[in-house]
Amino acid sequence: MKASRALFLLAALAATLASAPREARAVERQHHIGVDPNITILDVDDKSTLDVGVGVNAHYTYGITDQFLFMGELGGAIVALDQKQDTPKTPHTRPSEVDHVALGAGYVLDVLQFVPYGGVLLGGYRLAGGTLDSALFLPGVELTLGLDYLLARHIAIGFAYQQHMLVTKMSTYPVLSSVLLRAEYVWGF
Repeated sequence: MKASRALFLLAALAATLASAPREARAVERQHHIGVDPNITILDVDDKSTLDVGVGVNAHYTYGITDQFLFMGELGGAIVALDQKQDTPKTPHTRPSEVDHVALGAGYVLDVLQFVPYGGVLLGGYRLAGGTLDSALFLPGVELTLGLDYLLARHIAIGFAYQQHMLVTKMSTYPVLSSVLLRAEYVWGF
């Protein structure tokens, strides 16, 4: 009985130490590079359903100060593989893929192992395939909110929500959103 109690106390102590908060160290000159698989949602104004697809982003951030980040991102998503010009009346506004590249700034809160952040990025978007006559290249703005968790000194995981606004075609494409899972390598402490 004493051995099982000692084993229980040892396991409880190990669990407590393993879950104890560590500093996230969101500091100046810290680099982050990562990959973000995502689910992307596109709403086309003349379509009764949302297009939901999958994609992947690559991101890089650099800590300018303890709170402010430089952010860069490159990504693409397949939103509707089955978009075809079925009839002559099918609108020429339904892409099958959306790609983007964006640069911007973010603000990060350093809260132990959990690191919430937000950012605004400006970029270019390419909509292609589907029923489009040719690829569309559009300027856009991305608003992003996320939460990262520092697993180890150099490894972080997290999730983010991004709202993309295609500023010259917002009436045609009112919603372009992504939900991302994030995995990144961190260096430069």
